[in-house]
Amino acid sequence: MRARTLLVLLALAACRATPEAPVPEPVGAARIEAERAACERAGGSLQAAAGSRLACVRPMRDAGKQCRAAGDCEGACLARSMTCAPFAPLFGCHEVLTPAGARVTECLD
Repeated sequence: MRARTLLVLLALAACRATPEAPVPEPVGAARIEAERAACERAGGSLQAAAGSRLACVRPMRDAGKQCRAAGDCEGACLARSMTCAPFAPLFGCHEVLTPAGARVTECLD
């Protein structure tokens, strides 16, 4: 995802009439703090994910609401309980309902 975003930004930069100096990406602790701040602005919290990665985990406004298909929820519709997921993203493997209401297993590392 970052590589695709970088390619788009580079393509857009090539279209500019006057070149600008590139803004360096924050590294180390500065990058983590920038990610934490952006995540908190979006209503989430930065948490440890698989391996040494961090992920922005956001609570869902409709957590626990009854659902019959994916479109009934802000996040995932959990197949076993037929309720909206409490947060996103859901790491690991979970049975969820598709937009058509079919049960599928989704896995996210």
